[in-house]
Amino acid sequence: MLLRSAFVITAGLAIAGGSAWLARGMLVTSAEQQVAATTVPDQQFGTVVVALADIGFGQEISPALLTTQNWPIESIPEGAFPSLEAVTGANGEPPRSARRAISAGELLMAAKLSDFGEKVTILQTLSPGNRAMTIQVDAVSGVAGFVKPGDRVDIVLTETRSGDLRARTILQNVRVIGIDQNYAEDTQGAQIARTITVEVTPEDSQRLALAQRAGALSLTLRSDDGTDSAPLGTMSLSDLLDGPAVDLPEPTDTVAKRTVTIRRGNDAEIIELNN
Repeated sequence: MLLRSAFVITAGLAIAGGSAWLARGMLVTSAEQQVAATTVPDQQFGTVVVALADIGFGQEISPALLTTQNWPIESIPEGAFPSLEAVTGANGEPPRSARRAISAGELLMAAKLSDFGEKVTILQTLSPGNRAMTIQVDAVSGVAGFVKPGDRVDIVLTETRSGDLRARTILQNVRVIGIDQNYAEDTQGAQIARTITVEVTPEDSQRLALAQRAGALSLTLRSDDGTDSAPLGTMSLSDLLDGPAVDLPEPTDTVAKRTVTIRRGNDAEIIELNN
């Protein structure tokens, strides 16, 4: 009896162990199949040039500012540089310069660099056919120095017409390309400016030139949510006061004087009396 019980127990343990081993083998096989299904075949890599440090607008590109990285060939964008020599030159060419600010780790693209020895100015920041125009501002009209290159603003003209003060938004969604002599879009902190350079169409440059002569210009800083610019009408001071402006007579300190008329025959004499 005892021998039979021992045999049953041993057989049960053997069956349980075999089941566990079989289940483990199935799990391992399934995991290996999943890994094999998700494993990407051998990728082909190429070399691209990236910025090793921040590069400012107009800054000359030196080898110390660059490094290379391996990049999947199918993901390399058109205009990327395949080697340091392609950027800095291999035969002593004059250096390229940055047409846009470039951040550390950013891929260098041909559109962001000048040709060898080419001088970089704000002309390279303009869209085809547009113009750069400078207007005078102060701390108040320039949004207290919080406008920076790359921001977009509306330009408001304030003028006096027919004795009434009026304000009108003459240009909307205008891109700022310079603050005084600074054209770097990565400027930190507020910068109180005396002049602001904006990008406008030829027609808008004429409007802006006339507006500078007609009255005072102010800037309103726009958000970057891409909201369309709805037309805005003219607002006058009388609109704010909810009615036409009325000229009130100036106060006077004149006190009416008391007089008496004395007649002697055909003659009359007017005498002022002391109050």
